[in-house]
Amino acid sequence: MPVKQLPDRAALVVNARSRKGRDLFAQACGLLKARGIELSEAHAVRDPKQLRPTIRRVLAGDPPMVIVGGGDGTLSSTVDDFVAHDTVFALLPLGTANSFARTLGIPLELEGAIEVIATGERRRIDLGMIDGDYFANAAAIGMSPLIAETIPHGLKRYLGRVGYLGWAAIQFLRFRPFRLTVGNETLDAVEVRIANGRFHGGTELVDDARLDSGEIVVQAVVGESRHRLAWSWLASILRLRARKRTVREFHGAELRIVTEPPLPISIDGEVLAHTPCTARVAQGIIEVAAPRS
Repeated sequence: MPVKQLPDRAALVVNARSRKGRDLFAQACGLLKARGIELSEAHAVRDPKQLRPTIRRVLAGDPPMVIVGGGDGTLSSTVDDFVAHDTVFALLPLGTANSFARTLGIPLELEGAIEVIATGERRRIDLGMIDGDYFANAAAIGMSPLIAETIPHGLKRYLGRVGYLGWAAIQFLRFRPFRLTVGNETLDAVEVRIANGRFHGGTELVDDARLDSGEIVVQAVVGESRHRLAWSWLASILRLRARKRTVREFHGAELRIVTEPPLPISIDGEVLAHTPCTARVAQGIIEVAAPRS
C-alpha cells in the first residue's frame, strides 16, 4: 500500500500553559520551518479557555493540517473539533504523561515529533467516546480523576512526572474501592480504564487496545483493597506477567458503565464526565500524522 503523504502546509496551535508549551513554542516554529513545513498561522494560547475557540477558528479555514501542541488533556479537548473536517490532526507532545503520543509511537522530544510531521504518513484512527464526548486515548474512573481534580498546576509544570507521582501517592490514602457494573456483570474494582489506546498515565496498561480496532476496551482493576491498585500499577510498570491477573477486560463497540457510588471520569487527564455512562468507539473518524509503518 502506498504511503499517504502528510501535507507540507499547516497551522500551529500550542497550549502555552502546558508544562513545556510556553518554553518551546518559538523553537517549534523554527524547527517546523526548517523541515519544510509552511506555517499559515501560529498561535501560542496562554488562556486555556481560548484554546478550543482558537482551534475552531483555524479549522474554519480548512487548512490541510493543524499541529496541536500540549498534553493529553489539550489533545483530547480539541480532537472533537476535527471530526467534522478533513484536516489532518498532528501533535507535539508537550505534557506530563503524553500517553496519546506514546500510543501513536511519536517521539516525546520536540525534534523527533517534528520529524514525524515532516516525514510521516496519514493514518486513519478510531476515537473513544464517553456519551457524546470524543477522546483520543483513555478515560479513567478511580484514582486518575481524584488526582486530576486536586493537583496544583504548578506542581506538574515544574516537577513533571515526579510531581504527578508524588501527588498520586498522597491521594492514594484518600481513595476507596467501589462497585462496578459493565453490561450485565458486577464486580468490586479499584480502577477502571476506558481505553482507545494502550497507554495511561504514561504507562502501557491496556495491551489489547488499538487505535484502529473498531472497539473500546474497558479494563477493571479488580479487588476490594486499594493496595490491589498499587500492585497492578507496579506489575504493569515492570511488565510482569502477573499484571494480567490483576484486571478484567470487556471489549465491544459500545459498553454501559455504572458505579456505586457514582464517580467522576477523567478523559485524557481532565475530569469531564460522571458515571453512569456509555463508552463507545467512533471507528476511523479522523486522520492523524503518524510515523511511517
